[in-house]
Amino acid sequence: MPHAIIPLTRARDPFPQDDLTRDANGDPHYADVPATLLDLLRKHVEERPDAEALVELGGDRLTYGQLWERATRVAGGLRSLGVAHGDRVAVRYPAGTNWVLAFWGTVMAGGIAVAVNTRSARPEVEFVLEDAGVRVDLSADAPLPDGLPYVTADPDRDDVAALFYTSGTTGRPKGVPTTHEAFVTSAENMVRCLGIPRDAGPDLRTLISVPLFHVTACNAQLMVAAYVGGTSVIMPALDLPGLPEAITSERISFLVTVPAVYALLLRHPAFVGADVSGVRTVAYGGAPIAPVLVRSLREAFPQARVINGYGMSETASLITVLPDGDAVEHADSVGYAVPSVDLGIVPIGDDASFGELVVRGANVTVGYWRRPEATAAAVVDGWLHTGDIVRVDDAGRVHIVDRIKDIINRGGENVSSVEVEAVLLSAPGVTDAAVLGVPDDVMGEKVGAVLYGDRGEIDLAAVLAHCQDRLADFKVPQYATVVTEALPRNAGGKLLKNRIREEARWGAPLR
Repeated sequence: MPHAIIPLTRARDPFPQDDLTRDANGDPHYADVPATLLDLLRKHVEERPDAEALVELGGDRLTYGQLWERATRVAGGLRSLGVAHGDRVAVRYPAGTNWVLAFWGTVMAGGIAVAVNTRSARPEVEFVLEDAGVRVDLSADAPLPDGLPYVTADPDRDDVAALFYTSGTTGRPKGVPTTHEAFVTSAENMVRCLGIPRDAGPDLRTLISVPLFHVTACNAQLMVAAYVGGTSVIMPALDLPGLPEAITSERISFLVTVPAVYALLLRHPAFVGADVSGVRTVAYGGAPIAPVLVRSLREAFPQARVINGYGMSETASLITVLPDGDAVEHADSVGYAVPSVDLGIVPIGDDASFGELVVRGANVTVGYWRRPEATAAAVVDGWLHTGDIVRVDDAGRVHIVDRIKDIINRGGENVSSVEVEAVLLSAPGVTDAAVLGVPDDVMGEKVGAVLYGDRGEIDLAAVLAHCQDRLADFKVPQYATVVTEALPRNAGGKLLKNRIREEARWGAPLR
């Protein structure tokens, strides 16, 4: 079947487009950026060895010089265990100093760091280890390798530095090879699109409270801090009451998490009176956000820019960014393309601004690890098919409508679960929501909602009235169930809809 891709124009994109070149295939690349991750880190080791690079809350504090020295010893230890160029090393430590040293040590040894989901069940971990062909498994109880300092000769920018595995919500997880260039490109995109000063140095202090095996924490925080010579402050496990104290005591300037965590944080008693005046950037992504929450973030962090982003493991983090100026008025948008990618639409129907989003560029993977069939299905003529249905408005902003697989077909009318979820998140008493198709003999599917409120019971009649005021009649949920525990999400903040679907118990229809 032919893929009629309509490229999106970049005429109105607000981000700097300078210093970009095009390769023989027409893909954009940055010309004047560090060639590899080692170049990125070495610069700060040479220029500011005593600057703080890494903090594990309750644990180590390392300068750039100390980080480099300890990582070279890990690299030497890995070499003594037989790790050679291109060999895979599984990194299974909890978020913290050991994880970071294992990552950098693997890169310095010339290997490929396999970021394993530490929340996975044993069979899932075993699958990843076998699929990646891991040579050394750095499990949580394994000591860090130690040996004579070693740093590989500079790798090529096209060499794979890490494997991140997809969440596997539609089958077995797939390994995503991430090159040195993809890592560096992602960091450059963050600097340009979030307005981070290149000479930020110690002034950039990011609090990492999401798992490091996910691209949000590793690529959009850890590597961005290293890119500008800043500090990564790692919270080994999400501690909601401890977040405000960490923001204050560690002088955090750069926050990234999912909307649900921000919603809970702003309501937590520990946040009242916390000094957050040093926060300059509040970024979020991974799920819809209610406009009222965006306004609340603005009020809670008065010195900060509020920024939305959208990306995936396959794109080494961000491919679009919604700048602060659009944050409230266009809260339902994920923004404009970052400079290093081209975006396109595979239209659904006759509307050229509505369809599946496709992407290509220097931070986009060329395929899945040892999965030729999956690669052939996802990457066509150099374009990665994201599986996301989007709408592009007249200004060029991208709006995520839904995953292809999550569109609800109600009697021939397509209902976006994402759109309905966004409305539900602004309903009284609702902290989190998942919208699913409920099988129906007549309509095929009807709209069902799974709701969670952290402050007690939810008034379903009030929620229904809220939706009727804001949605077309056929989009208003006809089934709803209230759960007493937070909805399950993966490390990137995306709802685990397969699990929610299996556990949902629908009662009588609401109307």
